[in-house]
Amino acid sequence: MKILVIGGSGRVAASLVTDLVAAGHDVYVGSRHVDTLPSGEHIHPLTLDLTSSKEALSQAIPQVDIMYFVAGSRGHDLLQVDAFGPVKMMQIAQAQSIKRFIMLSSVYSLTPSHWDQVPASLGDYQIAKFFADTYLMTNTDLTYTILQATALTETAGTGKISLTDQRGTQNTISDVAATLAALLEYPNTENKVITMSNGQTPINEALRQV
Repeated sequence: MKILVIGGSGRVAASLVTDLVAAGHDVYVGSRHVDTLPSGEHIHPLTLDLTSSKEALSQAIPQVDIMYFVAGSRGHDLLQVDAFGPVKMMQIAQAQSIKRFIMLSSVYSLTPSHWDQVPASLGDYQIAKFFADTYLMTNTDLTYTILQATALTETAGTGKISLTDQRGTQNTISDVAATLAALLEYPNTENKVITMSNGQTPINEALRQV
């Protein structure tokens, strides 16, 4: 399949692109920092600035089968990148008849009553994700999966996760990426919100049980 990964210069994206290419897909990788994007066979870098107009973004995007949104401003541009950026991409996906949209989000993004359990410094980020995730679920007819990750770490992945809501746990970046890539193999994950953390269950087994 042809897949677009939005936020290609991020930590999760680098691993996700590798996993998708290994699975036999052609991957278009979009970022405003095109010089930092991965390269290689079946990888197609794109200049993609989420602060641009929807019209400009639409012209930059090739026809693909699936969109992954894994971009994040790390607190520098929450409204344009983390909140409205994905909304514009959802609208483009609908206009181009791209049905599958996979969003990397944050634990408790849709549960404001639990935001006191995440660091206060992430408060505005949670709000941005709340609006983006809610828009995907209620204002589009896209076939979505929202993967809510806990705190990301750069430790070595284990290939084992938990898909239960576990407070205070973490996610290795490579395991998050592997889980995102594996979602394509499991139709039972469509139109679902899934919370993940490090765990003891192999990724494929965990996804089969969703």
